[in-house]
Amino acid sequence: MAKVAILSYIRRESPVHALTGTTKLIFFLAWSVASMVTYDTRVLLCMLMISAVVFKISRIRIRDISIVLGLAAVFLLLNNLFVYLFAPEYGVELYESRTVLFTIAGPYTVTLQQLFYHLNMTMKVICVVPVALLFIACTDPSEFAASLASIGVSYRIGYSVSLALRYIPDVQREYHNISQAQQARGIDLSGKDKLFTRLKNSVAILLPLILSSLNRIETVSNAMELRGFGKNKKRTWYVKRKMQRNDWLTIGFVAVVLVIDLVVTFWDGSRYFNPFV
Repeated sequence: MAKVAILSYIRRESPVHALTGTTKLIFFLAWSVASMVTYDTRVLLCMLMISAVVFKISRIRIRDISIVLGLAAVFLLLNNLFVYLFAPEYGVELYESRTVLFTIAGPYTVTLQQLFYHLNMTMKVICVVPVALLFIACTDPSEFAASLASIGVSYRIGYSVSLALRYIPDVQREYHNISQAQQARGIDLSGKDKLFTRLKNSVAILLPLILSSLNRIETVSNAMELRGFGKNKKRTWYVKRKMQRNDWLTIGFVAVVLVIDLVVTFWDGSRYFNPFV
């Protein structure tokens, strides 16, 4: 059974993959600003629909990024839980009305306003996370580094990011190989043993993984130093592509979305859409 790669480039033939790294980076940044600024439910619903369309045409399957989506879902659940625990009446203060649905205990009551606030919080995360994952999954690491350089980021930083993204699949592959080798030696890593035993046995994987990673880092750094990396202030990029018609259309589209988002959000002087007035 093939292992699911985490946060790695997935090669596909799609309109999203065909865009340049610079276009995808600008789209991601503008989209993140638009979704983080607004608490307008109407805007977030429209952005959710656009996100679904972009995900569909990217030809990235949900199972390709299922692990990261699962982690994001856990984080989202914990975020909502802690917000409610520490501020169970924040939605009431925000929307200046109170509609109690039922009482849990003491000050913890479930109000319609608080649920609406949590809905908006959840929608904001759902708008950003899939687009962020698509940006990573649809962008070659070298092209990503070139896109960072194209917007003024130092090529040293861009190259570091590229190496980190390239290294993630290698670490996963190395972990899988070491795990199989240790299991062949009789070290049980399944869920049958107790938690303490599994944690102790996991050291047999993590220690060789750390040592092999350090060796690989030293090899790469020596190779870069021998080739004079960082000597010049600028460099050219082999994978950098020129902007095409679809790139300009995509940038124009996300610019329009951002402007509409800001206008609708701040039209009445508030970031929050209040349906309770």
